This record gives sequence, structure tokens and C-alpha cells, in this order.
Amino acid sequence: MQNSDGPAPNRPAGPARHRGRPRAFDREAALAQAMRLFWTKGYEATSVADLTAAMGIGAPSLYAAFGCKEALYVEALGHYGQSYEGLVWAGFQAAPTAREAIAALLFDSAAALTGCRADIPHGCMVALAAVDGEAHPALCDRLRTARGSTLERLTARLARGVAEGELPVGLDAHGLARFLQTVQGGMSLLARDGVGRADLEAVAEVALQGVDARIRQARDAEATPDGAAP
Repeated sequence: MQNSDGPAPNRPAGPARHRGRPRAFDREAALAQAMRLFWTKGYEATSVADLTAAMGIGAPSLYAAFGCKEALYVEALGHYGQSYEGLVWAGFQAAPTAREAIAALLFDSAAALTGCRADIPHGCMVALAAVDGEAHPALCDRLRTARGSTLERLTARLARGVAEGELPVGLDAHGLARFLQTVQGGMSLLARDGVGRADLEAVAEVALQGVDARIRQARDAEATPDGAAP
């Protein structure tokens, strides 16, 4: 038996031990945590230290996996859209008429923005995003484009309603879409401030009354050409 006080002669060397290897982590789960944090605090107020704590990883792992804070935010926006866009837009896209699509969007927004459809922060991550335009111009452009997609979808659906004969030809589809975009954005802000679903559904009801009034106005104008009295 060899003396335990010293190494045994001619003993084969064991496998090299790797030190400092970053611990493996679930990238999707970490991304989801980053998304929630950005959604709740916003881009500027969220630090890298906040992110690493929420994601359960170190800063080196964050940079290795996502590149930088801005790149992580862009991925978080994509994850947000893929995971939660349907809560607001699925009913809109499936509705058979433009009027029903608008109603679905407004009432689904009232439910989704207040966390009644899923365990998520209140308000819309994109609508409420605030980023320093001078420091992050590309990110601001991306957010502006994302917010603009609401206007594009609404305008296209209203224009389709006109083309299919559901809505009057003289309806200002762009103006009405802008109104609805503004209403939904306001609902998002109210939800972030703690306003509940019932109050937002009341807002939706009033907005729909305004939509119906504009449709009637455009239809009446079609029925009385050249400004003649009805």
C-alpha cells in the first residue's frame, strides 16, 4: 500500500477539469423572463443587472446568448408578438364582417390588456414602450413600425368592408382606423394604471357607438348626393 501522504508513482493522469464553463440555461425561459421585465419596467428603466437577476444567468451568458441589451429587447418584442398577439387579434382576424372585427378587437383588448386572458402584465408592451430616440434610433423605428401595424390592419379591414359592400363607399377608412388605434392605445394606458376590464368594455361600447355613427353618416351622404336635403 502506498503512502497516502504523497502521490502514487506512475499514476495515469485523470481527465482535465474544466473550470469557469458557463452553466447551461433554458434560452426560451430566460427570454420569457426578460420580456416580462421589459414589459413591466420599460427598456430604459431595465438594467442588465435587473435582467440577469430575472433570467437567472450571469452577464457573460446574457451577452453570449443575446448579444446586448438592445438585441435582447428586440427578441423580447418578437417573443411578445408570437405569444400574446392572438389574445387581441385572433377574433378580429376571424370575424366575418368589419363591424364584428372592430367589436372583437375592442372587447378582446379590454380582456387581454387587464390580464383577464392570461397571467401577464397589464397594458400592451409595444404601445407603452418608451425608448430614447437619440440613443437608440433603430429601436425607436422598430417600435414605431410595430405600433403602425395596428393602423394598417384596421385600415385594410375597413377598406375590405367597403369593397365587399358592407360599408359605404364614402367612409373614411383611414380616419376611422386612426380613431380606433387611438382608443386602443388609451385603453392600454388605462390598463397599466389599474383600470379594470368592465371600465374598458364601457370605453369599447362608446367607441362602437362612434363607429356606427360614422358609418350612418357616410351612408346618409351616399343616399343624398350633391348635398341635397333628404
